[in-house]
Amino acid sequence: MSVSLHTNLGDVKLELFCELVPRTAENFLALCASGKYDNTVFHRNIKGFMIQGGDPTGTGRGGKSIYPTRNGKFEDEIVESLKHNSRGIVSMANSGPNTNGSQFFITYSKQNHLNGAYLVMRHPLETHLN
Repeated sequence: MSVSLHTNLGDVKLELFCELVPRTAENFLALCASGKYDNTVFHRNIKGFMIQGGDPTGTGRGGKSIYPTRNGKFEDEIVESLKHNSRGIVSMANSGPNTNGSQFFITYSKQNHLNGAYLVMRHPLETHLN
């Protein structure tokens, strides 16, 4: 399944690994369908590392998943074969194990130190970021 995000820095088209990370894909697609990611603001931009968005407040402090958990977060779906091995890897941002909500990031380059700690959703098909 593919989806296009319209952000404050341009458009990104993603095809999600629905079969490998089904709960994550369901969360991301449902947030897209509900308009939660419309005009996503990238609130964090670290040169050479990554750009982060998906917080509806635009501050980096918010963003719940679609799952009805006490804290609005859901568990990790770490897949050993999915790595942060190139530019453009899309992953869920979190604040520790099993704290995925709505925030995500896109890498600017290979980031092997993130493997096993952040859930990889997909490589972008197209990016038109400014």
